[in-house]
Amino acid sequence: MDAAAASLFAPKAAAAAKPGRALPTLHAPRGIPPPRPRPLLSVRCAHSRAPPPPPPLPRVDDGSDAAAAAAHPRLRLRRLAEEFRALPSDADRARRLLSLASALPPLPAPDRSPGNRVMGCVSRVWLAARCDGGGRMRFAADSDSELARGYCACLVAALDGATPEEVLAVDPTDPALAPLGAGMAAARSRASTWHNVLVAMQKRARATIAAREGRRPGEPFPSLVISRDGAVRAQGSYAEAQAMFLSPDESKISELVNILVEKKIGVVAHFYMDPEVQGILTAAKKQWPHIHISDSLVMADSAVKMAEEGCDYITVLGVDFMSENVRAILDQAGFNKVVVYRMSSEQIGCSLADAASSSEYTHFLREASGSYPSLHVIYINTSLETKAHAHELVPTITCTSSNVVPTILQAFAQIPDLDVWYGPDSYMGANIADLFQRMATMSDEEIAKIHRDHNRKSISSLLPRLHYYQDGNCMVHDMFGHEVVEKIKEQYCDAFLTAHFEVPGEMFSLAMEAKPRGMGVVGSTQNILDFIKDHLKGALDRNVDERLQFVLGTESGMITSIVASVRELFDLYSSSQDRANIEVEIVFPVSSDAVSKTSTNGSHHLGSSVASDLDNLTVIPGVSSGEGCSIHGGCASCPYMKMNTLGSLLKICHQLPDKDNKLSLYEARRFNVKTPLGKSVAEVGCEPILHMRHFQATKRLSDKLVHQVVHGNGEEPS
Repeated sequence: MDAAAASLFAPKAAAAAKPGRALPTLHAPRGIPPPRPRPLLSVRCAHSRAPPPPPPLPRVDDGSDAAAAAAHPRLRLRRLAEEFRALPSDADRARRLLSLASALPPLPAPDRSPGNRVMGCVSRVWLAARCDGGGRMRFAADSDSELARGYCACLVAALDGATPEEVLAVDPTDPALAPLGAGMAAARSRASTWHNVLVAMQKRARATIAAREGRRPGEPFPSLVISRDGAVRAQGSYAEAQAMFLSPDESKISELVNILVEKKIGVVAHFYMDPEVQGILTAAKKQWPHIHISDSLVMADSAVKMAEEGCDYITVLGVDFMSENVRAILDQAGFNKVVVYRMSSEQIGCSLADAASSSEYTHFLREASGSYPSLHVIYINTSLETKAHAHELVPTITCTSSNVVPTILQAFAQIPDLDVWYGPDSYMGANIADLFQRMATMSDEEIAKIHRDHNRKSISSLLPRLHYYQDGNCMVHDMFGHEVVEKIKEQYCDAFLTAHFEVPGEMFSLAMEAKPRGMGVVGSTQNILDFIKDHLKGALDRNVDERLQFVLGTESGMITSIVASVRELFDLYSSSQDRANIEVEIVFPVSSDAVSKTSTNGSHHLGSSVASDLDNLTVIPGVSSGEGCSIHGGCASCPYMKMNTLGSLLKICHQLPDKDNKLSLYEARRFNVKTPLGKSVAEVGCEPILHMRHFQATKRLSDKLVHQVVHGNGEEPS
């Protein structure tokens, strides 16, 4: 994804400022609050009159009639924003903000505790909150940045003394309450403070209402905490099961490495592997370079590189469409003799791939073929056979969760009056439509930063010409439903929120709403990993005590790669003197009622393809076995992916070369069948992937694909 488009999903962490970019702070010995910075000197002409001092901010509870009339926090904040916008210059706004900062009472040292830190701010910010005897919220805040203190002063003045309900009635995304002084470069770098402190205040207000109503705080989601020395602490049984394999058995590592080296075997694996397998592979990679763990996009590319460097066999740890794609791409690259193996003699399915091979999806494609001109954008998580049959019906390009939006925007820009048909993931389709609707409310300048050939008019015009399939879901991401979202809102609204592009709309919206304040990301597994790494880099550059809490809105198999990346960054900064105590917490949003057996009644609310998949499985791995799937709204693990075991990998490796043909059922399928038009399935199915690769390289649709859309698949461009 190019930089502009990536900003929609993987915003650069506000915390990842380079050293020297933030305002300087004075560091005191740990545990002692730093001294208050000296006020800025004011310089003016000798003949000018000194400006009158700014009026103090009236408080919500100061007892005056004027305060009573303007007591609602939303009105107070709106008037504050209007006051700042009315000031004639950025310099005046800065002086006003700094004057408010100087009037804010300092927070007592006991309240400047790690538990009161507000996450996501460039500077250190603390918020203390309680409910008084009259049922009103009492807030106090402080920061080691004067600009951030000014933001805190505004929020405390508006919300201290308000009822919990009034605090919750304030919308952090309300444009009328835009961060004060947003035009100033220094203020922009701290604008997230405004939103993040407000969200933290609302979290305390929710807890107050729950306590008043006699509701006990819910059990926290399980999590893993990675400390500065690389040690991992598990919180909850589910997290304990994940952590068990982060320090893998050395004897198993040696056994695997020896057999891979001896027989020249390459391994490509998806992020969502079983934690035991990922732990072993991550450690083995240090001794055998031909091991690659990634999302599905680059698995086949990695296999080609391994073949180029002399590997005779490729083992694929993923679902069947991944091994099929690896087989086809190796054949396209001329490595027909390199044998590809998958990890089970049985089918390793995928609910999304199955949805795209259904008769309902064929009907969707036939509808697209009757609309001219049309382009079918198909998610890479589908079989080669599906891609081939689709491409013969409608010109097709493959996409991933990280490039789907740039692909669609470029297609609309490049082909006039185009209709785009996306499938098979209905949640991703709905999220794409939601994203474009949000873009339609942006300014032309903001839209141009995402795609230079679009503006509000063009985005609005494409909305009715975007179609998406509505009956295909990933059985993992489908379960990040209402129950999980409500718990995140209540207990984790001030954490960093990550969401795969395949999650349901509620989870998508939650992460998208957190994005403008630097606290959210929506995208691919790689986008999520980069987001976590960027924020950790920022914290390490600041070198102050901090805990970064991330809610992992995708399959829990990613945890191995996340822990490895976090440890690498900690090691990179290990030479720093006076190292701050920085921790990273990864939260698994797993439903409390995870189950271990399917039931027909339990899956009635899911999409038909997902319900069918659930009913066909004998066991949905539950918390006790370390998987955490629940058909009631909280799942973080794919049972299909967990069919790729360490035992299967070792069994296949030890039996190679397969002289007695005992592993024939494990070989990846090579398509020798023909399409309805008599062409090779492998050849036609690879073409949408090649179209995607051309787009990845040039940021434009290929001339061949445009010709197919405009003139049909039957003619070749002259």
